[in-house]
Amino acid sequence: MTIRVYNTLTRKKEEFVPLEEGKVKMYVCGPTVYNYIHIGNARPAIVFDTVRRYFQYKGYDVTFVSNFTDVDDKLIRTANELGEEVPEIAERFINAYFEDTGALGCQKADVHPRVTENIDTIITFIETLIDKGYAYESEGDVYYRTRKFKDYGKLSHQSIDELKVGARIGVGEKKEDELDFVLWKAAKEGEISWESPWGAGRPGWHIECSAMARKYLGDTIDIHAGGQDLTFPHHENEIAQSEALTEKPFARYWLHNGYINIDNEKMSKSLGNFVLVHDIIQKIDPQVLRFFMLMVHYRHPINYNDELLENAKSALDRLKTTYNNLNHRKASSTNLADNNDEWLGKIKEIQEEFIKEMDDDFNTANAISLLFELSKQANYYLMEKNTSEIVIDAFLKEFEDLFFVLGLQLKEEEEIVDEEIEALIEQRIQARKDRNFQLADEIRDKLKGMNIILEDTPQGTRWKRG
Repeated sequence: MTIRVYNTLTRKKEEFVPLEEGKVKMYVCGPTVYNYIHIGNARPAIVFDTVRRYFQYKGYDVTFVSNFTDVDDKLIRTANELGEEVPEIAERFINAYFEDTGALGCQKADVHPRVTENIDTIITFIETLIDKGYAYESEGDVYYRTRKFKDYGKLSHQSIDELKVGARIGVGEKKEDELDFVLWKAAKEGEISWESPWGAGRPGWHIECSAMARKYLGDTIDIHAGGQDLTFPHHENEIAQSEALTEKPFARYWLHNGYINIDNEKMSKSLGNFVLVHDIIQKIDPQVLRFFMLMVHYRHPINYNDELLENAKSALDRLKTTYNNLNHRKASSTNLADNNDEWLGKIKEIQEEFIKEMDDDFNTANAISLLFELSKQANYYLMEKNTSEIVIDAFLKEFEDLFFVLGLQLKEEEEIVDEEIEALIEQRIQARKDRNFQLADEIRDKLKGMNIILEDTPQGTRWKRG
């Protein structure tokens, strides 16, 4: 069976045919690292990690690239507010990103390129666009000539005339056309900057991903993915830049995940319903949040609230209970059962249905329903008088394989003894006294990975299990 994906570019499901047989080149837009990620950022991280895992499950060799925007207006503003340098802010929140997404079961990308490490690549890209007449310099800024790219609007399915409505030239901008967008920003006084043929400055947002995707994956890639909010203008502009440069298709398939609402309202700081993953996973098992996200098809909107999250926890616990019961029964199996083939056949049918649903545009919602069918059949089997290790091992393996695809853990880590925790806390206290803050942070992160939450108070450091 072949995988079919919904391609935003064509607005239909298409058979996935890779550029190179057995291989997938995949680029996912990463976060701007000026703060902890919110649950809107977590959704694409979870969704496209699952897509990657499924391709691997099907035997593909996946090259997965996801960037960090480590310089932009938000980072500069945050650095000014905190009295710190932009690289310091970026490094802190890149580490926090890995900590939070790691807790959510996301594998690291094969490459996590940073804008600041690819400035020369970006400058060369812009120079070529200028040489080809697609870009121009204006008082230290460089803009892209949007109208020159004849296919502009093909991803968001908008015409130039539609896009012109609401377009404007902002204060200080000297564009040829209100639709033109910035590739290079001239530095303002006191801002972080790099030298370029157009003077000191820094890249615009859209050019970054075009340059880094091409550097690490080539002129044309299989899949470009991200949140629905990136379709326009970010991904639209990426196409215009990349295809003007290479005169080749930028990406074969464009995948976008849906929005997240909080209690049926759009998440926003102004409404006070802005939810950070860093805060959520202090209170709940991060695996529950991942499971919750995957219970809805990735292209559909999700409504988030505490009640729905608690329902997800109960559902995940039921699956884990069945798995644990299988392990417990295995030790007492008599191997006298004479109906192994019947049960092995049922497990195989569930596996095939799981693959069928995941092949259909990565339908994790329906795939999870098959996990419950697997659990139901396993519970029926456990009621049999005689059970076989062969069948129980088949049930266990199927649970493990399907949980791996969804990025979920079945086995609970061994309980950590209090003495070990106290010893690590003492090491952290000493490290802070010695002003070895790097070591102190490493110990804190290690404890967090052990599901131990620290609270520094005037009376000392308290801890609890997450």
